[in-house]
Amino acid sequence: MLSIRYLTGFTVTGAAVAALTLAGCSSGGGSSSGAGSPSSSPSGGSSTSSPSGTGGGGTTLTASKAEKVSGTVVTDQQGYVLYRFDADSAKPTKVTCYGTCAKLWPAATANGSITVKGIDRNLVSTVKRSDGTTQLTLNGWPLYRYSKDDAPREAYGQGVDGTWFAATPTGAKAAGEGSGSTGGSGY
Repeated sequence: MLSIRYLTGFTVTGAAVAALTLAGCSSGGGSSSGAGSPSSSPSGGSSTSSPSGTGGGGTTLTASKAEKVSGTVVTDQQGYVLYRFDADSAKPTKVTCYGTCAKLWPAATANGSITVKGIDRNLVSTVKRSDGTTQLTLNGWPLYRYSKDDAPREAYGQGVDGTWFAATPTGAKAAGEGSGSTGGSGY
């Protein structure tokens, strides 16, 4: 009888551990990477989604306030500021940040469906990069994160080398501290 009681205790404990493990594995956490569904690009660039990050559940772009920037900027689903690069172009969409540049300025990529908050959905699209990934665009401008922004709503990339600027909800350059500066290293 004693051995049955211990066996039952181990079975209940094992079932509880298995249930908690499965619950933890099934949560979908949002991030800026993964594969997504195709979307059309108003600038003529082809698009499918396969971003840089982990998890699933879609991509959200939000109009937000950020440090070091006047007005409203665009942030991703994790609250990180998204930037545009003057060496790229919007019409037609052209991506120029690869290699060393892309390590410091990783492409903002789509993850599943794209949701917008405070941004005109018609301005948001994707473009296929030469490395095979799919990058988010805003009014034709490719969007990036800055690897030195280590917390949501930081904008340390604002004005870096006079060519990197936080993107506004219309895709324009944000104004603010650092605009036009040459501080920091773009890549």
